[in-house]
Amino acid sequence: MKKFFTRKKPLLVAATAALALSLSACGGSGGGGTASSGTDEAPYKVADNVTLTGSPTYDAIKSSGKVRIGVKQDQPGLGFKDAATGEYTGFDIEIAKWIAASLGMSKDKIEFKPIPSANRESAITNGDIDYYVGTYSITDKRKQLIDFAGPYFVTGQGLLVKKDNSSINSEKDLSGKNVCSATGSTPIQNIKANFPNTKTTEFDTYSQCVEALKSGQVDAVTTDQAILLGYAAQEPDSLKVVGQPFTTEKYGVGLKKGDTALRQFMNKTFTDGNSVWQKIYDQTLGQSGTKVEQPKVENY
Repeated sequence: MKKFFTRKKPLLVAATAALALSLSACGGSGGGGTASSGTDEAPYKVADNVTLTGSPTYDAIKSSGKVRIGVKQDQPGLGFKDAATGEYTGFDIEIAKWIAASLGMSKDKIEFKPIPSANRESAITNGDIDYYVGTYSITDKRKQLIDFAGPYFVTGQGLLVKKDNSSINSEKDLSGKNVCSATGSTPIQNIKANFPNTKTTEFDTYSQCVEALKSGQVDAVTTDQAILLGYAAQEPDSLKVVGQPFTTEKYGVGLKKGDTALRQFMNKTFTDGNSVWQKIYDQTLGQSGTKVEQPKVENY
């Protein structure tokens, strides 16, 4: 089985090997699937005889013959587009492909559409995309506009440090340390508000913080642990994620509000496909060395 990550520099180089997973054929209104042997040419076995009634989104997918998936393209290990090849890789990308396969849509029928965070709800409600998979936190405010399937991942604010750092093992060890995050982000605001003895450094992007960490300019980088796992997975010999998340963020699949049939279909896919989920994680974010279990689906 090929791995998604190679230890290349610069940091924002995502590996392009395919995950050798496959999804068994599924039927019924719930869908779902189990892991079975696959090939590099067909990493997911596309489901046949899919029966999904009462979903306007699924009807549109079948009618058009393609599925449009909103994603991130600048998050290594999660949703990343290789500038040279145009290939999308990462944990979220594979989750998105798994859902598409369970809906009977092969890889060549997938159209990935990078959507900025601020435009996600409008892209879903306007029908620009069929669903969105990209570090999309489930919140009460967003649930007023769209529906969520999942969560398929639970994370929270975490810490990334150099591999040889033994002085920072959790957020309890930040006193006197210099912590970096994106300017104006919730994580940096949390550090300023709740860790008064901690110094802060801010850059426009998390990748700049990671470079500052590697050069010794800062002691740690903080943002969602899932994002940090992506960086650690690229350079496991020099970076590591420490401690447990000290806030809670539940990532869900965003879809059109009121499409209960599709939401339930996705939830059953997650529930029935624990082994598939675990293989996806192990071959993406799991390359960081941090073990994470699939969260239980909730009924939103």
